[in-house]
Amino acid sequence: MTLGELIEALGGKLVAGDPGQAVEGVNSVESAGAAQMVFAEDAISAAKAMASNAEVVVVLGGLSETYPTGKCIVEADQPRLWFARAGRLLAPKLLCSGVHPAAVVGANVLFGEGVSIGACAVIGENASIGADTRIEAGVVIGEGVRVGNDCRIYPRAVLYPGTTLGNRVIVHAGAVLGADGFGYVRDSATGRYTQFPQQGTLAIEDDVEIGANTTIDRGALKATRIGRGTKTDNLVHVGHNCEIGEDVILVTGVGISGSCTVGNGAVIAGQVGIGDHAHIGPGVILGGQAGVLSGKTVTNEGMGVKPGTVLWGTPARPLMQVLREQAVLTRLAKTRKTADKG
Repeated sequence: MTLGELIEALGGKLVAGDPGQAVEGVNSVESAGAAQMVFAEDAISAAKAMASNAEVVVVLGGLSETYPTGKCIVEADQPRLWFARAGRLLAPKLLCSGVHPAAVVGANVLFGEGVSIGACAVIGENASIGADTRIEAGVVIGEGVRVGNDCRIYPRAVLYPGTTLGNRVIVHAGAVLGADGFGYVRDSATGRYTQFPQQGTLAIEDDVEIGANTTIDRGALKATRIGRGTKTDNLVHVGHNCEIGEDVILVTGVGISGSCTVGNGAVIAGQVGIGDHAHIGPGVILGGQAGVLSGKTVTNEGMGVKPGTVLWGTPARPLMQVLREQAVLTRLAKTRKTADKG
């Protein structure tokens, strides 16, 4: 693509250089070559970007009044975001490979145009695969599963029956979507367990990305739902009947028990544990290893903190409060140690 075509697609302002400059890809400042693009968000990173081999530099609007000659300079309000979107446009397009001879395709499967099915993939009866979707080697798509357009399912992912994916969904290797939830009823007389019916569904909305070896359970009697634009890291677990909002971030090691809700834009950091029937409000940030007890509601408004405040500890509470509590405990411990010596 040319730089002018990228600006037409993404916005931004060309303040130096030729709009006809060819752009072949994006790269780091250290590794960039000719016809590649880098970005800078402050004066220090801009100086390094200008000294790189890249012919195109995306910078924060108004960062400088003058730029060195020999570079194409694009000003954007959010250079990192502009760079990321440009990277997607410049990424090489994978060619459609059709259905591999070693794939197993059940009866009455519907394929859109441009679908690719890898070797040893298994597509169950009555499934539907949308246009330009890629199903890689060893993937198992259960009976009746619906996969939207422009999706990519990486090797050995498993989609159980009752699972529906929207458009542009990415599912990384080893993910398991739609398995039975962990729900059992205990016989008080014998102590034995009987599984509660796990016959609900799983709905993954548009533009969701599911990390490698992540597991998301189907609902018990209703649906588990993952909202539009949500991204999960690797090794995340979401239990049955959960409602995860839009643009939520779930980092590695997060475990969400059944029947929880997470509001739009929440950020759940690594190894956070959330008990069943808990409710996480919109925009809440739970710091690493925080814990939310079963049935609790965690909201910025309800806890009297500003949106964007990091909550930490178990039970989760504002980080500054936790640090003050730890400081008090440290002082008490020192006081006790001194008293014991006396």
